[in-house]
Amino acid sequence: MPCLTEVKTTKKGRRALFLDGEFAFSVAPELFADEGLHAGDELSEMQVEHLRARSDAARALDKALDLLGVRDHAAGELYRKLCRKFDPDTAAGAVRRAAELGYLNDGSVARRRAAELYAKHRSRREILRDLAAKGIDRDTAAAAVEALCAAAPDAGGGETDPELASALALVQKHYAARLAAGQRERVAAALARRGFGHAVIKAALDTFTEEQETDPA
Repeated sequence: MPCLTEVKTTKKGRRALFLDGEFAFSVAPELFADEGLHAGDELSEMQVEHLRARSDAARALDKALDLLGVRDHAAGELYRKLCRKFDPDTAAGAVRRAAELGYLNDGSVARRRAAELYAKHRSRREILRDLAAKGIDRDTAAAAVEALCAAAPDAGGGETDPELASALALVQKHYAARLAAGQRERVAAALARRGFGHAVIKAALDTFTEEQETDPA
């Protein structure tokens, strides 16, 4: 059986374990004390793997909480990032533990991210693609977008479709000159590439044209 020949304290305060004279891995001091380890102990292969797994699980959770401390992450996005440093099972365990501790809420992340993208005049399709890329499941993403795109009061006290409002804002900001030059089809194609549907594009262009005719200045 491997022998724990030496234990050294690292600069970060962890305990570096040397098995049969060679460095194996390091563990947190709490784990070292919890396992009751001492130099000279003989460890079975099962004990070594148990220690390694517990150490990796603790490090993965620490990394997960560090990432969540910077900004909110969806569970899928957090899992992918953890997989860059840990095996899939360890990464999945850290994600589960973070969720149990109340640090993960995909619905909240989806609603916040969807609102950010709507403020940037993104289409519903673009927002759904972005949420999917962050590992948010389809149903959660759809619920967030549908809540966002529910009829909202406009400046006149009526109601407007947020996606139409986004398309119209893009037309006003980026495509007014092209429309003035008679390039309606090119503008429609540009909006389609941004993920807007035909009905929304037509309504946005018609609304912009009507506004220009009413107030050409």
